[in-house]
Amino acid sequence: MPLTAAIIGRPNVGKSTLFNRLVGEKVALVDDRPGVTRDRREGDARIGDYRFRVVDTAGMDESTPGSLLRRMTEQTETALNDADLVLFMIDARAGILPADESLARLVRQSGKPVILLANKAEGRRGEEGALEAFVLGLGDPVPFSAEHGEGMSDLLRALLPFFAPEQEDGEAAADADAESADPAPDKPVRVAIVGRPNTGKSTLINRMLGSERLLTGPEAGITRDSISLDWSWRGRAVKLFDTAGLRKKARIDDKLEKLSVSDALRAVRFAEVVIVLLDSEISFEKQDLSIVDLVESEGRAIVIGLNKWDLVADRKGLLSELRDETGRLLPQVRGVSVVPVSGLAGQGIDALMQAVFDALEVWSKRVSTARLNQWLIEALERNPPPAVSGRRIKIRYITQVKSRPPHFALFGNQLDALPKSYSRYLINGLRETFGFPGTPIRLSLRMGANPYDKRRKRG
Repeated sequence: MPLTAAIIGRPNVGKSTLFNRLVGEKVALVDDRPGVTRDRREGDARIGDYRFRVVDTAGMDESTPGSLLRRMTEQTETALNDADLVLFMIDARAGILPADESLARLVRQSGKPVILLANKAEGRRGEEGALEAFVLGLGDPVPFSAEHGEGMSDLLRALLPFFAPEQEDGEAAADADAESADPAPDKPVRVAIVGRPNTGKSTLINRMLGSERLLTGPEAGITRDSISLDWSWRGRAVKLFDTAGLRKKARIDDKLEKLSVSDALRAVRFAEVVIVLLDSEISFEKQDLSIVDLVESEGRAIVIGLNKWDLVADRKGLLSELRDETGRLLPQVRGVSVVPVSGLAGQGIDALMQAVFDALEVWSKRVSTARLNQWLIEALERNPPPAVSGRRIKIRYITQVKSRPPHFALFGNQLDALPKSYSRYLINGLRETFGFPGTPIRLSLRMGANPYDKRRKRG
């Protein structure tokens, strides 16, 4: 098992900035305001040839029992208990505050080994704050700047005693590099869960994992970062992405919410299957349709989950009605799976995940060129393409150029004049004939060069 280090400290000392520095990506949201990080986030860190697991946590602060701040603190306490090592961070420019002293007592009581990091230690003021950190009784402080990367070599020297002996000469890291060069046979399926605020995304993921891994509560917009979590369903590896709720763009005027939405969109682009989670009591609002349209435009496989199904009275009638609504309102993903679930009660999770793997299979499907062209002949006979300005549109053949999502290329003459309605006719025919329900389909129109085009010859 790799070393696991939890970054602990009061709010706004730079924990997320250090996390991003260690993992080599700007994956954790960073802002000048305190309390940006809420859920704990894990990542693979690397300094030189040494690798370890690092956990970003919410700032620990005094709070009322049951409040959001208290629930954030409980997440941090869990990370502290699970860690092998604590990276205790202070703000050297602000000096030692009472909150630092109370946290230091908590860390000492845990009995975990500690490395004391004095962040923002650039300049004379930072140096003085770093020296002041001796009063915490956590050993020698390591002067550090997470923003500028200063002090990384000092941090590595402090970490060296905690690495396994076989990794001291870099052999373990080299082995890890060699293994990563080959594609993993059990590569996890990437599944993002998106939706409007307060549709129960984090509650559903907690039920899947069987633990209170993510912050939940009645407050809308609790989730800010897109958190990735490893899971297994019926022996299949899955990487789940919890995302911030997506509101109408016109309503977003806060910088932090804009960062959260960008992080959610990044999770959609990184995913293979996206579960669009709706509130079954207030489903198919305009924003729900916009979210599905966004996922379709990104070319991801889609499953629609109807959450809070345990609160519905007429379940059979409402499910039939909502499936009809799906076909009418979302023709671009006709046939998409609509699965009722309840994150709170734990209902429908198996059916939801079965729909996810079915959607993945459809999204990855390929059709032979021979079958496609036999279908094309019959489709053209049933409904020939219209003539445009007296010129006949001639479609010659079709082939699938890629999958994930299914992408087809149509070859012929005058295809630039092909009406969109006819393209939709062909896409719907492909969907129904070859079994592509609910998945985005791409159709490219390709024309050969016209040998009689004098302008082309002169060019």
